Amino acid sequence: MSTTPAVTLSGARLAYGDRVLWDGLDLDVAPGEFVAVLGPNGSGKTSLMRVLLGLRALSSGAVTVAGAAPGRANRRIGYIPQQRALDPALALRGRDLVGLGWDGHRWGLGLTGIRERRRRVDTALAEVGAEAFANRPVGMLSGGEQQRLRVAQALVGDPAVLLCDEPLLSLDLAHQRAVSDLIDTRRRTADTAVLFVTHEINPVLPLVDRVLYLVDGRFRIGPPDEVMTSETLSELYRTEVDVLRVRGQVHIVGGHGAVCEDFHLAEH
Repeated sequence: MSTTPAVTLSGARLAYGDRVLWDGLDLDVAPGEFVAVLGPNGSGKTSLMRVLLGLRALSSGAVTVAGAAPGRANRRIGYIPQQRALDPALALRGRDLVGLGWDGHRWGLGLTGIRERRRRVDTALAEVGAEAFANRPVGMLSGGEQQRLRVAQALVGDPAVLLCDEPLLSLDLAHQRAVSDLIDTRRRTADTAVLFVTHEINPVLPLVDRVLYLVDGRFRIGPPDEVMTSETLSELYRTEVDVLRVRGQVHIVGGHGAVCEDFHLAEH
């Protein structure tokens, strides 16, 4: 297993005008590590994804992803967005949606390229168990089936880093578990690093190695048992916060509406 970090942030600062989302962020994510990115609305979770995707530059500091600068050309990054319903009239087949993860940015594959594309798409579909609906129009599929295809789309390029921006949003519990398990299986079998933005910590809590918790320019990084505590979150939120554990689930309760997150409420 490689000891070179899959993602490195050094002295990272991100600000919008006078508003600082985070500053002095140092984070090394190892190959195969699962890091959950948590925090309230506006704390910079999605902005972090945009930085790692090369869509937003740091205000200062340095970042590398899979040993290179982040950006659209970095083929070693896979991205899974939020689940959003597709137009029922969309004629695009499931396998075509997955294939866009391989060649959506380029043209003229040639015969050899077409064969390689087919092989990679078939492999990704099998990896997520989506063969049965691969040839159906994506608009006619359920939300869980569509999200399974988005996972395949993210995996088709054999990424070293998987960036997940609230991929469980709007999914029922069964599909949350299925999508989480697919991502976890990938990182365990292929040593893929995972950064997983979520307000639904409980479906992935057993899978998480470390948590990056962002609140109003402050942050903590560490194992869930160290970060997800009343003491740590009270310090981050600068108000009294209780972390309750009920039947293996984490719930956060505070005296302020913006703090009362039990990770079952949508943030966006």
